[in-house]
Amino acid sequence: MKEENEKRMIIGTGEKIFLVVNNLIMVFLMVITLYPLLYVLFCSLSDPIELGKVSGLMIKPAGFSLRGYKAVLDSDNIWLGFRNTIFYVIVGTSCSMAITIIGAYAIAKKNFMLRKPVMLFIIFTMYFGGGMIPTFLVVQGLHLTNTVWAMIVPGMLSVYNMIVLRTSFQSVPESLYGANDFTMLTKITLPLSKAALATITLFYAVGKWGEWYPALVYLQKRRDLYPLQMFLRELLVKQEDMETLLANNVGQDAEAYLLKEIIKYATIIVTTVPILVVYPFLQKYFVKGVLVG
Repeated sequence: MKEENEKRMIIGTGEKIFLVVNNLIMVFLMVITLYPLLYVLFCSLSDPIELGKVSGLMIKPAGFSLRGYKAVLDSDNIWLGFRNTIFYVIVGTSCSMAITIIGAYAIAKKNFMLRKPVMLFIIFTMYFGGGMIPTFLVVQGLHLTNTVWAMIVPGMLSVYNMIVLRTSFQSVPESLYGANDFTMLTKITLPLSKAALATITLFYAVGKWGEWYPALVYLQKRRDLYPLQMFLRELLVKQEDMETLLANNVGQDAEAYLLKEIIKYATIIVTTVPILVVYPFLQKYFVKGVLVG
């Protein structure tokens, strides 16, 4: 009896040590993940002159100023980018979900005779692609370049997402089936796969929100169709429009350089926060959907 109690005490102590160490590691990972985001936020809210005096870690804004956000929100390109990106996210995600659901449902059915050959062809595309130039020639041959569809059609389907959704569909008991395919899909399969659907929708929406490379390749003559992230790239990399923003907010003095940095940080926050706001509403489905898939 005494030995059993000592054994329980040893196990209990070990578990406590494990929990403490595990929690410390998780807190450390959380801090190093969260701090860069907080750093950008603090810099975007800082006064340009005060920010220039800061060295080392930042735990609060240096002074307080909204000049960076004012400069960003006064830019017509930012609002144009928001409009285009919202369109690409809504239409692109809807089209991607439609084709992913149809494809996943087809390859999830055991009575589909060509299921294995089709799956092999689908998986093949995950390892081998045509390359950038052949893909561009196909998009150009379909007359999609310099149109909104160049941002939607070429990357409409993600094979990974379709396989995850197929696995979720396969978990639905076949005993529930009995009507035609359209009824079974809309009345039985989809309602029982809400978690996986929410997860895949989030994957597509986040991907569309952060997409800029297709615009760089396919929208060379249509700057008015640029997504938000493309304008952000110009601001951070090419620094186009930066001189206009500075001229509207500060004269040609030493403060211009510091305000330029504030504008960059404010632009990152403005372009990132909207998609972060969506996540909490889908969080309860996210983990379950990934595990099911």
